[in-house]
Amino acid sequence: MSILTYVGAGQMASALTYPVIENGHEVRLVGTPLDREVIDELRKSNFHINLKRTLPDTVKYYQAEEVEEALKGADVVLCGVSSFGVDWFAENILPIIPDDVPMIAVTKGMIDQEDGSMITYPHYWESRLPEGKKLSINGIGGPCTSYELADKDNSAVAFCGRDIEILRKIKAMFTAPYYHVSLSTDVIGVECAVALKNAYALGVSLAVGIAEKNEGIGVQHYNSQAALFGQSVKEMKQLLQLVGGGEENIIYGAGDLYVTIFGGRTRKIGTLLGRGMSFDDAMQELAGVTLESIVIATRTAKAVRRLAENGKVDLADFPLLMHVDDIINNGAQVDIPWKAFETEKF
Repeated sequence: MSILTYVGAGQMASALTYPVIENGHEVRLVGTPLDREVIDELRKSNFHINLKRTLPDTVKYYQAEEVEEALKGADVVLCGVSSFGVDWFAENILPIIPDDVPMIAVTKGMIDQEDGSMITYPHYWESRLPEGKKLSINGIGGPCTSYELADKDNSAVAFCGRDIEILRKIKAMFTAPYYHVSLSTDVIGVECAVALKNAYALGVSLAVGIAEKNEGIGVQHYNSQAALFGQSVKEMKQLLQLVGGGEENIIYGAGDLYVTIFGGRTRKIGTLLGRGMSFDDAMQELAGVTLESIVIATRTAKAVRRLAENGKVDLADFPLLMHVDDIINNGAQVDIPWKAFETEKF
């Protein structure tokens, strides 16, 4: 039996308690300072108030100030914070994880640099390690929603990291009949692919809102959604090449894009915008909801604009990303740039 300490009681981290417990391991779920109410209810009933599921009976729960106790004897640490908790995790948790305990994160996203380059969260965390400290930092990516994982629907993901042997050991703890894990040492490729899906899922979801605006709530037009999906994959593939990730990783980004479009928080914001609601009003409508799509869309667009200023890319190659950014950050109205998607190939 191994001991796994999860820091962050978000929905995905909490859903990942099921396969690990079923494999006979011990799970200690630690809340961040924002998870206090979640942990309080879990201690009383094992019911997760955000995931809306009852977690396995044997999971042990800790508040943020009890994290050092939860780390004692741990064999693996899982980071379950959202993009908004990346710096909190770097400042408060990374320094106290023992050097010989590998870490794996469900957090998806990238950080833009001044020169227009982008780095993955694992690479960012490595840069934030205290001087002299070494830590194996790995990531999880792929098409998997927390609630369907908790309901044991078949899900296929990738674990990525620098050391394949460490990845194999972690995989053995998580693999279940319904949770299928591939391994990759292409951290940039996997992490970039799955991070980008949030930005583009918002873009595809605009078509959902446009159809509802024109013909009524619940109306679906799949041609327009499919066209935006295809454009998204095209732009994501180009971005993968820009950051130096293997293009085969597009399968994780495209799969994650597909599942995100069909539900969740990013679909909600995209739909509201497509209906004609202003960005500020849509954000107010969804107050209290964590919207990582806004973060990654803004960061990615900022990086691409910097690269364009340096003559390294052409903004015309990213019309959907640029339009999403204009909606979010410049108050633009939704007006899908369909003509910009057209190409001629010889």
